[in-house]
Amino acid sequence: MSEQPAIRLTGLTKRFGSVAAVDHLDLEIAAGEFFSMLGPSGSGKTTVLRCIAGFEQPTSGTIELFGQDVTSKPAAARDVNTVFQDYALFPHMSVVDNVAYGLRVRGVKRSERRRRALDALASVRLEGFADRKPAQLSGGQRQRVALARATVVQPKALLLDEPLGALDLKLRQQMQVELKQLQHELGIAFVFVTHDQDEALTLSDRIAVFNNGRIEQLGTPRELYEHPVSRFVADFVGTSNLFGPEHAWSILARRGEYSIRPEKLALHTVGEAADLAGTASAAGTLVESVYAGNSIRRVVDLDAGLRISVLERNDRTHRTELDRGTRVHISWNDDDLRELAPASPDSEPEPEPEPATADVPRSRGVEERQDS
Repeated sequence: MSEQPAIRLTGLTKRFGSVAAVDHLDLEIAAGEFFSMLGPSGSGKTTVLRCIAGFEQPTSGTIELFGQDVTSKPAAARDVNTVFQDYALFPHMSVVDNVAYGLRVRGVKRSERRRRALDALASVRLEGFADRKPAQLSGGQRQRVALARATVVQPKALLLDEPLGALDLKLRQQMQVELKQLQHELGIAFVFVTHDQDEALTLSDRIAVFNNGRIEQLGTPRELYEHPVSRFVADFVGTSNLFGPEHAWSILARRGEYSIRPEKLALHTVGEAADLAGTASAAGTLVESVYAGNSIRRVVDLDAGLRISVLERNDRTHRTELDRGTRVHISWNDDDLRELAPASPDSEPEPEPEPATADVPRSRGVEERQDS
């Protein structure tokens, strides 16, 4: 991480009445980093983004952008821009005019702002769409227009509030690739809020997992997936089999709480289990097999009273059919077990703040200024 981060939060707290939506948060985000804030609804991630953007005033703590304290500055005075899930495009304006709107507000001359707007559209591969209206575009195209509009003013950091949430799965996956490419091209910090763990793992350099207004774990996608520190992270990031203290002792012969990923387990029929002498294993009954194309998920009720999931790769040599009720054994490598800290205590969910506005107002009643 560079000596001067793009964003530094120190003791950031935001309270709504008696509820601490964000609770004494310390965080640094590097310049040029794709940083994701991941968590369920009410975990505090959106409130943190709104505080960085200037849409919410923190109860206490400080916000620095490239070493400058902006805690008390309004949103318009901060060198960041925000992309929203609902695009917030002017329906009566052309695509190029939508993109150029932020430059227009800043007093950039017409010829210069059109040139820059067209360049921004080219960066998101929409060169031929400048004169269309938003209603003539697909959802993915409208999202790219919103990205172009947010980046045309050359912010030092881009804040993205679940920008792909309204897209269908295939389009969302396509936009993930394009978003990552755009971030590499621009070289600025992207701060991405999402509740979709697959999206965060795909896009991010680092991820902060939020729970009850605090960061439960901060690390790279691999660190979070391979080494979750708590039951909450193991259960929220990917899929895990969780062993509470009772089952950890009866199945794993260990004290404490543990998790193991489904793909780290192996499943054996009774005949195959004869070769498991000396291997960590447990017996159970197959409850269900779920075909998922490139993999098969096996659901097993262990004799010790715990239901677990085993993920098997679907290849030509592998069995695809096992009857429900088949007696099986599962085995694992002890090195793949992860010891977990207790989960954070529950708290009230974060209240939903009022929608915010960025450079682009959300009402069609806003009058356009006459070009000079």
